[in-house]
Amino acid sequence: QVQLVESGGGLVQPGGSLRLSCAASGNIFTIYTMAWYRQAPGKQRELVAAITSGGGTNYADSVKGRFTITRDNAKNTMYLQMNSLKSEDTAVYYCNTDLTYGSAMVRKWYWGQGTQVTVSS
Repeated sequence: QVQLVESGGGLVQPGGSLRLSCAASGNIFTIYTMAWYRQAPGKQRELVAAITSGGGTNYADSVKGRFTITRDNAKNTMYLQMNSLKSEDTAVYYCNTDLTYGSAMVRKWYWGQGTQVTVSS
């Protein structure tokens, strides 16, 4: 099976920084696009940033210039560097990954369990 484990969330003051990580493990064959989503209380889950296997990126307008998504293909790990955090960035952040796994090379999108980010003074 496949597991996605996020880490790095926490409480930070406005203007501060956090770095989230998402590590994929299991019988993985290929990882394609990796993405971060977030969901604030009472709101729909939204795309924050995505990165392709070739390193192409896209960002939500609300985080452009403040967040940076990267990945380490050798470690099957994705990162989200979040700077100049605002209260409206408060949400549960989820890792979402398109990958193939197992001897049958089943292709599927997987979700992590989420990590809480709270921006407050």
